[in-house]
Amino acid sequence: MKLNKQDVYKALEKITVPGEGKNMVDSGAVTNVMVFGDEVVVDITINNPSLQARKKTEVEILKTIHAEVYEKAKITINVKVGAAAVSEKPKANEIKGKPLPGIKNIIAVASGKGGVGKSTVTANLAVTLAKMGFKVGLLDADIYGPSMPIMFDVAQEKPLAVNIDGKSKMKPVESYGVKLLSIGFFTQPNQAVIWRGPMASKALNQMIFDAHWGEIDFMLIDLPPGTGDIHLSIMQAMPVTGAVIVSTPQEIALADARKGVAMFQQDSINVPVLGVVENMAYFTPEELPNNKYYIFGKEGAKHLSEDLKVPFLGEIPLVQSIREAGDIGRPAAMQEGTLIEAAFEALTKNVVQEVVNRNTDLPPTEAIKITTMAGCSPVNKQ
Repeated sequence: MKLNKQDVYKALEKITVPGEGKNMVDSGAVTNVMVFGDEVVVDITINNPSLQARKKTEVEILKTIHAEVYEKAKITINVKVGAAAVSEKPKANEIKGKPLPGIKNIIAVASGKGGVGKSTVTANLAVTLAKMGFKVGLLDADIYGPSMPIMFDVAQEKPLAVNIDGKSKMKPVESYGVKLLSIGFFTQPNQAVIWRGPMASKALNQMIFDAHWGEIDFMLIDLPPGTGDIHLSIMQAMPVTGAVIVSTPQEIALADARKGVAMFQQDSINVPVLGVVENMAYFTPEELPNNKYYIFGKEGAKHLSEDLKVPFLGEIPLVQSIREAGDIGRPAAMQEGTLIEAAFEALTKNVVQEVVNRNTDLPPTEAIKITTMAGCSPVNKQ
Protein backbone atom coordinates (compact mmCIF):
# COMPACT_ATOMS: atom_id res chain seq x y z
CA MET A 1 0.00 0.00 0.00
CA LYS A 2 1.27 3.48 -0.90
CA LEU A 3 0.89 5.85 2.02
CA ASN A 4 0.16 9.59 1.87
CA LYS A 5 2.51 11.97 3.64
CA GLN A 6 -0.29 14.38 4.57
CA ASP A 7 -2.22 11.57 6.30
CA VAL A 8 0.83 10.94 8.48
CA TYR A 9 0.98 14.62 9.42
CA LYS A 10 -2.72 14.63 10.35
CA ALA A 11 -2.17 11.61 12.58
CA LEU A 12 0.81 13.25 14.30
CA GLU A 13 -1.31 16.32 15.05
CA LYS A 14 -3.18 14.16 17.57
CA ILE A 15 -0.04 13.58 19.68
CA THR A 16 1.03 16.04 22.37
CA VAL A 17 4.72 16.85 22.84
CA PRO A 18 5.93 15.77 26.32
CA GLY A 19 5.92 18.77 28.68
CA GLU A 20 4.70 21.31 26.11
CA GLY A 21 0.96 20.89 25.71
CA LYS A 22 1.07 21.43 21.94
CA ASN A 23 0.72 18.81 19.23
CA MET A 24 3.86 17.58 17.51
CA VAL A 25 3.25 19.29 14.19
CA ASP A 26 2.24 22.77 15.37
CA SER A 27 5.07 22.88 17.92
CA GLY A 28 7.67 22.17 15.25
CA ALA A 29 8.81 18.97 16.97
CA VAL A 30 8.24 16.99 13.75
CA THR A 31 11.17 18.05 11.58
CA ASN A 32 10.64 15.63 8.71
CA VAL A 33 8.30 12.94 7.42
CA MET A 34 9.25 10.69 4.51
CA VAL A 35 7.00 8.10 2.88
CA PHE A 36 8.21 5.27 0.62
CA GLY A 37 5.36 2.93 -0.29
CA ASP A 38 4.26 1.40 3.04
CA GLU A 39 7.36 2.69 4.87
CA VAL A 40 7.28 5.83 7.02
CA VAL A 41 10.29 7.67 8.45
CA VAL A 42 9.61 10.30 11.12
CA ASP A 43 12.33 12.67 12.37
CA ILE A 44 11.38 14.38 15.64
CA THR A 45 13.08 16.74 18.08
CA ILE A 46 11.90 16.98 21.72
CA ASN A 47 13.12 19.14 24.59
CA ASN A 48 12.65 16.53 27.32
CA PRO A 49 15.93 14.57 27.53
CA SER A 50 14.62 11.72 29.70
CA LEU A 51 14.64 8.20 28.31
CA GLN A 52 11.05 7.78 29.49
CA ALA A 53 9.88 10.75 27.42
CA ARG A 54 11.66 9.46 24.33
CA LYS A 55 10.18 5.96 24.66
CA LYS A 56 6.71 7.34 25.32
CA THR A 57 6.98 9.53 22.22
CA GLU A 58 8.08 6.62 20.03
CA VAL A 59 5.27 4.37 21.29
CA GLU A 60 2.63 7.06 20.71
CA ILE A 61 3.84 7.70 17.16
CA LEU A 62 3.79 3.98 16.35
CA LYS A 63 0.31 3.46 17.81
CA THR A 64 -1.15 6.56 16.19
CA ILE A 65 0.16 5.91 12.67
CA HIS A 66 -0.93 2.27 12.83
CA ALA A 67 -4.38 3.30 14.06
CA GLU A 68 -4.98 6.38 11.91
CA VAL A 69 -3.06 5.70 8.70
CA TYR A 70 -2.21 2.03 8.06
CA GLU A 71 -2.02 -0.79 10.57
CA LYS A 72 0.79 -2.59 8.72
CA ALA A 73 2.96 0.46 8.07
CA LYS A 74 6.69 -0.04 8.60
CA ILE A 75 7.73 2.88 10.79
CA THR A 76 11.19 4.25 11.59
CA ILE A 77 11.40 6.97 14.25
CA ASN A 78 14.49 9.13 14.72
CA VAL A 79 14.25 11.02 18.02
CA LYS A 80 16.62 13.89 18.67
CA VAL A 81 16.84 15.81 21.95
CA GLY A 82 17.30 19.57 21.67
CA ALA A 83 15.53 22.79 20.87
CA ALA A 84 12.44 22.10 18.81
CA ALA A 85 12.78 23.12 15.23
CA VAL A 86 10.66 26.04 14.11
CA SER A 87 8.00 24.84 11.75
CA GLU A 88 7.98 26.97 8.64
CA LYS A 89 6.18 26.35 5.41
CA PRO A 90 8.81 26.25 2.65
CA LYS A 91 8.33 27.83 -0.73
CA ALA A 92 7.39 25.38 -3.45
CA ASN A 93 10.33 23.74 -5.18
CA GLU A 94 12.88 25.45 -2.94
CA ILE A 95 15.33 23.13 -1.18
CA LYS A 96 18.65 23.61 0.63
CA GLY A 97 21.66 24.65 -1.41
CA LYS A 98 23.32 27.42 -3.46
CA PRO A 99 23.22 28.18 -7.20
CA LEU A 100 26.28 27.76 -9.41
CA PRO A 101 27.79 31.08 -10.58
CA GLY A 102 27.30 31.80 -14.27
CA ILE A 103 24.88 28.94 -14.95
CA LYS A 104 21.32 30.17 -15.42
CA ASN A 105 19.34 26.97 -16.06
CA ILE A 106 20.24 23.34 -15.38
CA ILE A 107 18.17 20.70 -17.16
CA ALA A 108 18.52 17.04 -16.22
CA VAL A 109 17.69 14.66 -19.08
CA ALA A 110 16.71 11.28 -17.69
CA SER A 111 15.02 8.00 -18.52
CA GLY A 112 14.03 5.16 -16.31
CA LYS A 113 15.25 2.68 -18.91
CA GLY A 114 18.41 2.38 -20.98
CA GLY A 115 18.37 2.20 -24.76
CA VAL A 116 15.59 4.75 -25.35
CA GLY A 117 17.89 7.30 -26.99
CA LYS A 118 18.28 9.66 -24.04
CA SER A 119 21.86 10.63 -24.92
CA THR A 120 20.93 11.17 -28.56
CA VAL A 121 18.07 13.46 -27.55
CA THR A 122 20.36 15.34 -25.14
CA ALA A 123 23.07 15.88 -27.78
CA ASN A 124 20.60 17.14 -30.38
CA LEU A 125 18.82 19.32 -27.84
CA ALA A 126 22.19 20.88 -26.97
CA VAL A 127 23.22 21.70 -30.55
CA THR A 128 19.75 23.06 -31.34
CA LEU A 129 19.93 25.38 -28.34
CA ALA A 130 23.37 26.51 -29.55
CA LYS A 131 21.98 27.11 -33.07
CA MET A 132 19.30 29.31 -31.48
CA GLY A 133 22.01 31.49 -30.00
CA PHE A 134 22.08 30.23 -26.41
CA LYS A 135 25.27 29.52 -24.48
CA VAL A 136 25.14 25.79 -23.82
CA GLY A 137 27.01 23.37 -21.58
CA LEU A 138 26.62 19.59 -21.49
CA LEU A 139 27.72 17.37 -18.60
CA ASP A 140 27.88 13.68 -19.46
CA ALA A 141 26.91 12.19 -16.09
CA ASP A 142 26.70 8.63 -17.41
CA ILE A 143 29.91 7.58 -15.66
CA TYR A 144 29.73 3.93 -16.72
CA GLY A 145 28.70 4.50 -20.32
CA PRO A 146 29.85 7.94 -21.50
CA SER A 147 28.84 8.59 -25.11
CA MET A 148 29.04 12.37 -25.64
CA PRO A 149 32.71 12.44 -26.78
CA ILE A 150 31.78 10.15 -29.69
CA MET A 151 28.53 11.96 -30.50
CA PHE A 152 30.36 15.31 -30.73
CA ASP A 153 33.41 13.89 -32.58
CA VAL A 154 35.81 14.82 -29.79
CA ALA A 155 36.71 11.36 -28.47
CA GLN A 156 40.43 12.10 -28.78
CA GLU A 157 40.25 15.51 -27.11
CA LYS A 158 41.34 16.27 -23.54
CA PRO A 159 40.14 19.18 -21.37
CA LEU A 160 42.89 21.76 -20.83
CA ALA A 161 43.83 23.29 -17.48
CA VAL A 162 43.25 27.03 -17.08
CA ASN A 163 44.12 29.35 -14.20
CA ILE A 164 41.07 31.12 -12.78
CA ASP A 165 41.61 33.44 -9.79
CA GLY A 166 44.73 31.54 -8.82
CA LYS A 167 43.08 28.12 -9.04
CA SER A 168 43.60 25.46 -11.69
CA LYS A 169 40.34 24.58 -13.44
CA MET A 170 39.34 22.22 -16.23
CA LYS A 171 38.36 23.93 -19.46
CA PRO A 172 35.48 22.00 -21.09
CA VAL A 173 35.98 20.71 -24.62
CA GLU A 174 33.93 22.72 -27.12
CA SER A 175 32.22 21.28 -30.19
CA TYR A 176 29.44 22.72 -32.37
CA GLY A 177 29.05 25.59 -29.93
CA VAL A 178 28.51 23.30 -26.93
CA LYS A 179 30.88 23.07 -23.93
CA LEU A 180 31.37 19.42 -22.94
CA LEU A 181 32.73 17.46 -20.01
CA SER A 182 32.60 13.68 -19.74
CA ILE A 183 34.44 10.95 -17.88
CA GLY A 184 35.12 9.62 -21.39
CA PHE A 185 37.76 12.32 -21.82
CA PHE A 186 39.77 10.83 -18.95
CA THR A 187 39.60 7.11 -19.78
CA GLN A 188 40.86 4.91 -22.60
CA PRO A 189 38.29 3.79 -25.22
CA ASN A 190 38.48 0.15 -24.06
CA GLN A 191 38.74 0.95 -20.35
CA ALA A 192 35.78 0.03 -18.15
CA VAL A 193 34.97 2.37 -15.26
CA ILE A 194 34.56 0.01 -12.30
CA TRP A 195 33.74 2.37 -9.47
CA ARG A 196 31.44 2.23 -6.49
CA GLY A 197 28.96 5.05 -5.93
CA PRO A 198 31.21 7.36 -3.84
CA MET A 199 33.97 7.28 -6.48
CA ALA A 200 31.51 8.09 -9.26
CA SER A 201 30.00 10.91 -7.20
CA LYS A 202 33.46 12.36 -6.54
CA ALA A 203 34.27 12.35 -10.25
CA LEU A 204 31.01 14.15 -11.01
CA ASN A 205 31.68 16.79 -8.37
CA GLN A 206 35.08 17.44 -9.92
CA MET A 207 33.54 17.96 -13.36
CA ILE A 208 30.98 20.33 -11.84
CA PHE A 209 33.03 22.38 -9.37
CA ASP A 210 36.58 22.05 -10.72
CA ALA A 211 35.60 23.17 -14.22
CA HIS A 212 35.49 26.65 -15.69
CA TRP A 213 32.12 26.60 -17.46
CA GLY A 214 31.87 30.39 -17.81
CA GLU A 215 28.50 31.94 -18.63
CA ILE A 216 25.92 29.29 -19.53
CA ASP A 217 22.25 29.81 -20.43
CA PHE A 218 21.41 26.10 -20.43
CA MET A 219 23.42 23.35 -18.78
CA LEU A 220 22.17 19.93 -19.91
CA ILE A 221 22.97 16.88 -17.80
CA ASP A 222 22.85 13.51 -19.52
CA LEU A 223 21.94 11.20 -16.63
CA PRO A 224 22.43 7.42 -16.68
CA PRO A 225 19.40 5.10 -16.82
CA GLY A 226 17.52 4.34 -13.61
CA THR A 227 16.92 6.27 -10.40
CA GLY A 228 20.05 5.70 -8.34
CA ASP A 229 23.10 7.12 -6.69
CA ILE A 230 24.30 9.27 -9.60
CA HIS A 231 20.92 11.00 -9.82
CA LEU A 232 20.96 11.85 -6.12
CA SER A 233 24.56 13.05 -6.34
CA ILE A 234 23.72 15.42 -9.19
CA MET A 235 20.69 16.85 -7.42
CA GLN A 236 22.70 17.13 -4.23
CA ALA A 237 25.45 19.08 -6.01
CA MET A 238 23.48 21.26 -8.43
CA PRO A 239 20.30 23.38 -8.27
CA VAL A 240 18.47 21.56 -11.08
CA THR A 241 15.94 23.84 -12.77
CA GLY A 242 13.88 21.02 -14.19
CA ALA A 243 13.93 17.52 -15.64
CA VAL A 244 13.13 16.15 -19.09
CA ILE A 245 12.11 12.48 -19.31
CA VAL A 246 12.82 10.52 -22.49
CA SER A 247 10.92 7.35 -23.37
CA THR A 248 9.87 5.27 -26.34
CA PRO A 249 6.15 4.48 -26.83
CA GLN A 250 6.75 0.89 -25.70
CA GLU A 251 4.97 -0.11 -22.49
CA ILE A 252 8.12 -1.56 -20.92
CA ALA A 253 9.94 1.75 -21.39
CA LEU A 254 6.91 3.72 -20.17
CA ALA A 255 6.80 1.73 -16.93
CA ASP A 256 10.34 2.85 -16.14
CA ALA A 257 9.68 6.41 -17.34
CA ARG A 258 6.94 6.63 -14.70
CA LYS A 259 9.55 5.86 -12.06
CA GLY A 260 11.80 8.56 -13.48
CA VAL A 261 9.01 11.14 -13.16
CA ALA A 262 8.16 9.88 -9.67
CA MET A 263 11.77 10.30 -8.54
CA PHE A 264 11.86 14.00 -9.44
CA GLN A 265 8.39 14.59 -7.97
CA GLN A 266 9.20 12.96 -4.63
CA ASP A 267 8.67 15.42 -1.77
CA SER A 268 12.27 15.28 -0.60
CA ILE A 269 13.61 15.99 -4.13
CA ASN A 270 10.87 18.19 -5.61
CA VAL A 271 12.44 19.04 -8.98
CA PRO A 272 9.89 20.26 -11.56
CA VAL A 273 9.36 17.89 -14.47
CA LEU A 274 9.43 20.02 -17.61
CA GLY A 275 7.88 17.26 -19.67
CA VAL A 276 8.17 13.96 -21.53
CA VAL A 277 9.79 13.33 -24.91
CA GLU A 278 8.66 10.42 -27.09
CA ASN A 279 11.72 9.12 -28.94
CA MET A 280 11.52 6.55 -31.77
CA ALA A 281 7.86 7.55 -32.01
CA TYR A 282 7.50 6.10 -35.50
CA PHE A 283 9.67 4.82 -38.35
CA THR A 284 9.85 6.78 -41.59
CA PRO A 285 11.82 5.24 -44.49
CA GLU A 286 13.98 7.69 -46.43
CA GLU A 287 12.33 6.71 -49.71
CA LEU A 288 8.81 7.13 -48.22
CA PRO A 289 9.06 10.30 -46.10
CA ASN A 290 5.29 10.60 -45.67
CA ASN A 291 4.82 7.09 -44.30
CA LYS A 292 4.78 6.38 -40.56
CA TYR A 293 5.19 2.90 -39.07
CA TYR A 294 4.60 2.69 -35.31
CA ILE A 295 7.09 -0.04 -34.48
CA PHE A 296 7.15 0.48 -30.69
CA GLY A 297 3.51 1.48 -30.29
CA LYS A 298 1.64 4.71 -30.90
CA GLU A 299 1.64 7.82 -28.66
CA GLY A 300 2.52 5.87 -25.53
CA ALA A 301 4.67 8.65 -24.05
CA LYS A 302 2.05 11.23 -24.97
CA HIS A 303 -0.59 9.30 -23.05
CA LEU A 304 1.87 8.93 -20.16
CA SER A 305 2.32 12.69 -19.97
CA GLU A 306 -1.45 13.11 -19.85
CA ASP A 307 -1.79 10.51 -17.09
CA LEU A 308 0.95 12.13 -15.00
CA LYS A 309 -0.23 15.68 -15.81
CA VAL A 310 3.16 16.81 -17.11
CA PRO A 311 3.76 18.55 -20.47
CA PHE A 312 4.32 16.55 -23.65
CA LEU A 313 7.38 18.10 -25.28
CA GLY A 314 7.31 16.38 -28.64
CA GLU A 315 8.06 13.28 -30.63
CA ILE A 316 11.23 12.28 -32.48
CA PRO A 317 10.94 9.78 -35.36
CA LEU A 318 13.06 6.66 -35.76
CA VAL A 319 15.22 7.65 -38.73
CA GLN A 320 18.39 5.87 -39.83
CA SER A 321 20.36 9.09 -40.29
CA ILE A 322 19.91 10.02 -36.60
CA ARG A 323 21.85 6.91 -35.63
CA GLU A 324 24.41 7.44 -38.38
CA ALA A 325 24.92 11.07 -37.36
CA GLY A 326 25.54 10.06 -33.74
CA ASP A 327 28.09 7.44 -34.79
CA ILE A 328 30.14 9.85 -36.91
CA GLY A 329 29.98 12.63 -34.32
CA ARG A 330 27.75 15.19 -36.01
CA PRO A 331 24.33 15.43 -34.29
CA ALA A 332 21.43 14.96 -36.70
CA ALA A 333 19.76 18.25 -35.71
CA MET A 334 22.47 19.98 -37.78
CA GLN A 335 21.05 18.50 -41.00
CA GLU A 336 19.42 21.66 -42.33
CA GLY A 337 16.07 21.52 -44.09
CA THR A 338 15.25 17.99 -42.92
CA LEU A 339 12.41 16.39 -41.00
CA ILE A 340 14.90 15.61 -38.23
CA GLU A 341 16.00 19.24 -37.80
CA ALA A 342 12.36 20.33 -37.66
CA ALA A 343 11.51 17.70 -35.04
CA PHE A 344 14.39 18.69 -32.77
CA GLU A 345 13.66 22.41 -33.24
CA ALA A 346 10.04 21.87 -32.19
CA LEU A 347 11.19 19.86 -29.16
CA THR A 348 13.77 22.48 -28.16
CA LYS A 349 11.29 25.36 -28.44
CA ASN A 350 8.90 23.47 -26.16
CA VAL A 351 11.67 22.82 -23.63
CA VAL A 352 12.66 26.50 -23.61
CA GLN A 353 9.03 27.53 -23.18
CA GLU A 354 8.56 25.16 -20.26
CA VAL A 355 11.72 26.54 -18.61
CA VAL A 356 10.33 30.06 -19.02
CA ASN A 357 6.99 28.95 -17.54
CA ARG A 358 8.73 27.19 -14.68
CA ASN A 359 10.91 30.20 -13.85
CA THR A 360 7.89 32.50 -13.98
CA ASP A 361 5.68 30.38 -11.73
CA LEU A 362 8.16 28.94 -9.23
CA PRO A 363 11.12 30.12 -7.14
CA PRO A 364 14.56 28.62 -7.89
CA THR A 365 15.10 24.96 -7.15
CA GLU A 366 18.18 24.46 -5.02
CA ALA A 367 20.46 21.50 -4.45
CA ILE A 368 19.08 18.85 -2.09
CA LYS A 369 20.91 17.63 0.99
CA ILE A 370 21.12 13.92 1.79
CA THR A 371 20.56 13.49 5.53
CA THR A 372 19.60 9.85 6.15
CA MET A 373 20.04 6.47 4.54
CA ALA A 374 16.28 6.44 3.94
CA GLY A 375 16.11 9.48 1.70
CA CYS A 376 16.81 13.13 1.26
CA SER A 377 16.61 16.32 3.26
CA PRO A 378 13.70 17.42 5.42
CA VAL A 379 10.80 19.06 3.67
CA ASN A 380 8.32 20.43 6.18
CA LYS A 381 4.59 19.98 5.94
CA GLN A 382 3.17 21.58 2.81
